[in-house]
Amino acid sequence: MNGSSVELNGILAELNAIISTLNIPVETGVFSDIPPDEYAVLTPMTDQFELFGDNLPRMVVSEVRISLFSKNNYIERKNQISKTLFSAGFTITGSQYISHEDNTGYHHYAIDAAKDYIWDIWNIVETVKPNETS
Repeated sequence: MNGSSVELNGILAELNAIISTLNIPVETGVFSDIPPDEYAVLTPMTDQFELFGDNLPRMVVSEVRISLFSKNNYIERKNQISKTLFSAGFTITGSQYISHEDNTGYHHYAIDAAKDYIWDIWNIVETVKPNETS
């Protein structure tokens, strides 16, 4: 197996690192601090076992919703996030404007991102690199 070794929560760790490099505060589940004018929340959605061998899963596709909350230009930020995700080997399975929250002034935009991981029953997970062949 080739690829970089990550823990089972690899997609969350990767997305947290990616979004943090864009200078967007990010948390998983709920933003627990005093929210700034712009922040992101990661919500795990699915882990689907797509490939089996010897009656055991060998590949998992993990999907997470990235909720961007912004009082500024959310379009510029969602484009920046999308480009960065594509460059990091993620698939964007959907994106949509959720709403403007009148009580807080935030635009809420959701980006659903997925990535394939090679999964070993003994908790070793590796990222599947784009254009990688076995």
